[in-house]
Amino acid sequence: MILPRFNYHEPTGLDEACEILAELKQRAKPLAGGTDLIVNMKKRLISPEVLVSIEWIEELNEVDRLDGQFRIGACLRVSDMLENSIIADRFRALTVAGSNLGTPLIRNLATIGGNIVSARPAADLPPPLMAYGADVVLKSKEGERVIPLDEFFTGPGETVIEPHEILKEIIIPSPPENSGSAYIKLGLRKALEISIVNIAVFISLDESDGAISSARIVMGAVGPVPLRSPSAEEVLIGERPSDKLFEEAGRLASEDSKPIDDFRASAGYRREMVRVLTKRALKQAIDYIKAGE
Repeated sequence: MILPRFNYHEPTGLDEACEILAELKQRAKPLAGGTDLIVNMKKRLISPEVLVSIEWIEELNEVDRLDGQFRIGACLRVSDMLENSIIADRFRALTVAGSNLGTPLIRNLATIGGNIVSARPAADLPPPLMAYGADVVLKSKEGERVIPLDEFFTGPGETVIEPHEILKEIIIPSPPENSGSAYIKLGLRKALEISIVNIAVFISLDESDGAISSARIVMGAVGPVPLRSPSAEEVLIGERPSDKLFEEAGRLASEDSKPIDDFRASAGYRREMVRVLTKRALKQAIDYIKAGE
């Protein structure tokens, strides 16, 4: 398929990119990896008049630690994310999710920000980022605003980002000691697969008695946006880890899910897999904590 005609800008800095988007608004689209944007343009699903390339802007490709937070530039490619020791050492669920994203070719092009702004309900990276309590920074000519990733998605393919804004970076709080995470993806194949269900969990334990002090459970591909399970999280807090507790958390997560029937799986199957995978992911997170002791 042939791309529709468009004009192309390649700004040298983030401020210049924001100036261009402020002027063109809905007529322009930022371009980074292009693994979704270019495909959608070929399919004539979208036809922006202008593409604004932001992939080589230096500050959008940086990974830094500042004031107990990790800042990941939105244009960092998934393959580079997987090779980054700062991320690999601290955010296991995120690296597992990244390794499950597409193929090596796609990971060499796709960016972490692109996987977020595409707002696909089955996307790999949003669930673990939400499980870690991530925020996103949106940059425009007027300034910046910080949005919890929990509040960023509004529906399939829809977010709170405005046409004149650029996703600048993702901010993740530094995980506390005695914490662990896990990500599990269920698909029909082992590669280049859209999730039937994906689950990301994060838990931390109280050092004094080993009880669960914080917990986040995020479910993908079982709702219009990635969903947290408040019922499952609540039942975990203050309790010591056990198979029985994790079984109950899986049951509650299943009840919080909102799946639909489609050609990949039925809603009933997805609910059952939420139950099974939540229990499995929680056990993996605990095993990870124990292995670090």
